[in-house]
Amino acid sequence: MASHGICDRVAIVGMGCTPFGEHWDKGVDELLIDSTTEALGSAGVKLADVDAFWLGTMGSGISGLTLSRPLRIDYKPVSRLENMCATGSEAFRNACYAVASGAFDMVAAVGVEKLKDSGFSGLVGASPPNDGTSASMSAPAMFSLLAPAYANKYGVDEAELKDVLTRIAWKNHHNGALNPRAQFKKEVSKEVICNSPLVAGALGIFDCSGVSDGSAAAVIVRAEDAHRYTDNPIYVKALSFVAGPAAGPIDPDYDYTTFVEVVRSAEDAYKQAGIQDPRAELAMAEVHDCFTPTELVLMEDLGFAERGTAWKEVLAGTFDLDGDLPVNPDGGLKSFGHPIGASGLRMLFEAWTQLRGEAGARQIDNGKKLALTHNLGGAPGECVSFVSVVGSEPSA
Repeated sequence: MASHGICDRVAIVGMGCTPFGEHWDKGVDELLIDSTTEALGSAGVKLADVDAFWLGTMGSGISGLTLSRPLRIDYKPVSRLENMCATGSEAFRNACYAVASGAFDMVAAVGVEKLKDSGFSGLVGASPPNDGTSASMSAPAMFSLLAPAYANKYGVDEAELKDVLTRIAWKNHHNGALNPRAQFKKEVSKEVICNSPLVAGALGIFDCSGVSDGSAAAVIVRAEDAHRYTDNPIYVKALSFVAGPAAGPIDPDYDYTTFVEVVRSAEDAYKQAGIQDPRAELAMAEVHDCFTPTELVLMEDLGFAERGTAWKEVLAGTFDLDGDLPVNPDGGLKSFGHPIGASGLRMLFEAWTQLRGEAGARQIDNGKKLALTHNLGGAPGECVSFVSVVGSEPSA
């Protein structure tokens, strides 16, 4: 790819994140106010100090007025973005580029989604007109195809793969139980997970992320200005976003054991950040665990495990909170649910919290200084993918 990146040119100096869950007593306005106010407060700045805003929401508002109205923003640029499940990450990416370009000194990226009382039980929105080749199945059904395809390709017994997927859900609920901002703050036994009612294919209720409301926000400045606002800024090392040709459903060679878009965006992000061995160099990773087999496949697509071995690594505890590479230490989509526009920034909030040593009972202490976040939007074979790398120190 021809991506040159903006490594160490911008930094995050403030972040905020609401608790995710069933906010029956709060609307979009209140959620936006809460996350943005916390982000501004952590940076020690006022709303008037921010030059421009990027808002990510898939279905909870139209135009920048969704943000400018409740915050009473005084005639400044507010861009509303949508890129499926990577919407929050896309707001962050565009905000970072605006500062790196020199157009603005300080900007904010904000993500929000209000799903619980929207009338939708899952992802919001209707499918746009298409040529008939796109899959018409539900999201659980489409992602359920990953499990048997992986088992067949790598010779994993059906019962053993069930144990693997169960352990992924168990791990993420264990982590979420340590996080006061998670929607589901309880550990769930492997027995309960394994025997939960089926939703699609072999996927049970606990193999699927929940539906929730939430918002998260970040304040971004030039790297050289970061210490004016905080003693512990987080530096942006890489931002990669790709959209594929969406040919999977009609490509006879696509086997549902990989997201090519994730592979490409990860390769690009590692090149921007100068990462040679992500498993050895990353302190943690937040990945898009919309369904348990998604996380399994992502471990290989992101280079955390060799092809055909991620299932063994899961069982060995490699990606546990105290493993070689903790994955979803905040509980992931499994514990937070998935308010689409907020999820990417929520992942970044965990990287911010961990790299600053503020994660409390779930704090990772492996001496590493880099963290990764990942979103995908769409379905196997036809998706977009975002990968970021951030770090607690500028490059030497």
